[in-house]
Amino acid sequence: MTEPLVIDPSHKADACVIWLHGLGADRYDFQPVASALQQRLDSTRFILPQAPTRPVSINGGWSMPSWYDIIALSPARAIDREQMEASAQAVIGLAEAQRDSGIDPARIFFAGFSQGGAVALHAAFLRWQGPLGGVIALSTYAPTFPEPLQLPASARQYPALCLHGTNDDVVPTAMGRAAHDSLLAAGVDVQWRDYPMGHEVLPEEVLDIGDWLAERLRRG
Repeated sequence: MTEPLVIDPSHKADACVIWLHGLGADRYDFQPVASALQQRLDSTRFILPQAPTRPVSINGGWSMPSWYDIIALSPARAIDREQMEASAQAVIGLAEAQRDSGIDPARIFFAGFSQGGAVALHAAFLRWQGPLGGVIALSTYAPTFPEPLQLPASARQYPALCLHGTNDDVVPTAMGRAAHDSLLAAGVDVQWRDYPMGHEVLPEEVLDIGDWLAERLRRG
């Protein structure tokens, strides 16, 4: 697996955000966002992993960076579950390495855009054990959440921030809202923000993410 891009802060790292890119992108996609956030969060390390390159069924079988294969768009996005699990375990391995290096797991966050966000949600709420700082889910959905979503007490403690574009024609807003609503019904402290945008990231959104992270890191 390609080594992740690690962006170390100007001060000694005491927090970490593991941020997954979307389908067809790479580990450099969110480097500008991480660098912008780090100007404010100057003791937070950002780790940007790279998805494997593999065929994607809905894109005619063309190979591209993908955390998992999307087999069909309906019903509700049929995906390759084994690939999802492997990607989630890769995220967990990165988090465990940060924990073992001395960073309090309550100051480790999972974040992801689109497909990467689906992996972040799966890894955090269905696979991670123990404390976690929280989850940032950008323009994404939760294809592996059961209905209803039932979580152990530890996972209900992970705050989540769900952000989505009201004009998203790749991952419809309703899919993102459904993930938020599942977390809310399961007892998670989850916030929803939407923006007049498509399947993208806006500067205003990055500012809101910075506020959310800063607030949680202050509490920690």
